[in-house]
Amino acid sequence: PGFDRVFKVIKDKFAPQKEMSAAHVRACYQLVKEHDRVGRMADTQEFENFVLEKRHISPALMELLLQEAAEKITDLGEQIVIRHLYIERRMVPLNIWLEQVEGQQLRDAIEEYGNAIRQLAAANIFPGDMLFKNFGVTRHGRVVFYDYDEICYMTEVNFRDIPPPRYPEDELASEPWYSVSPGDVFPEEFRHWLCADPRIGPLFEEMHADLFRADYWRALQNRIREGHVEDVYAYRRRQRFSVRYGEMLF
Repeated sequence: PGFDRVFKVIKDKFAPQKEMSAAHVRACYQLVKEHDRVGRMADTQEFENFVLEKRHISPALMELLLQEAAEKITDLGEQIVIRHLYIERRMVPLNIWLEQVEGQQLRDAIEEYGNAIRQLAAANIFPGDMLFKNFGVTRHGRVVFYDYDEICYMTEVNFRDIPPPRYPEDELASEPWYSVSPGDVFPEEFRHWLCADPRIGPLFEEMHADLFRADYWRALQNRIREGHVEDVYAYRRRQRFSVRYGEMLF
């Protein structure tokens, strides 16, 4: 817990509903390494045969490692060797941050989250899993994406509107009344898990309601395919020199 870095080890196996493999996850991390991160994706360092002192690992964590990633662990007595891992800078998970702040800090965090999504999309990156827990807050208050398991290019996604129900009973059914193919994403559904907190919902609707519209995402895709390159700034507008030092600039 005292480290300022996070160690990320890929599981040996994934839940069946994930339809994922270790090779797929590694490919996602490689994509991020080679892509323009626009200041919104955490940098990762990749290591093989990483040696770690056991005294730094709690018994509960050791048990979890052996349960989820035993194929990557070699026990050397006082040390373990992790066959493959990633290291990232430690941040406060956004979901925890949102639980702890109020007022302007809460508003800034939601604004930052939406801006992070927009800037990633402008760089042709779709996060895949947009839950708050997959984003972190840096010591400067910047929201950064750090879980790349389901990341993909914007141009690979099929953004769809949810068709109207055929009958009133459709909306009460446990299964959707419309077909869903791999790569289909329904932005209307984002509202269900991003706006559940009554403190967050109104802020999100005020600042980022367009993220819940499929036509917004399709318009971004069209701009990318047409070769548009969006300007992405790695800092807030109020931190620009022209704002902070306007009278001193010539």
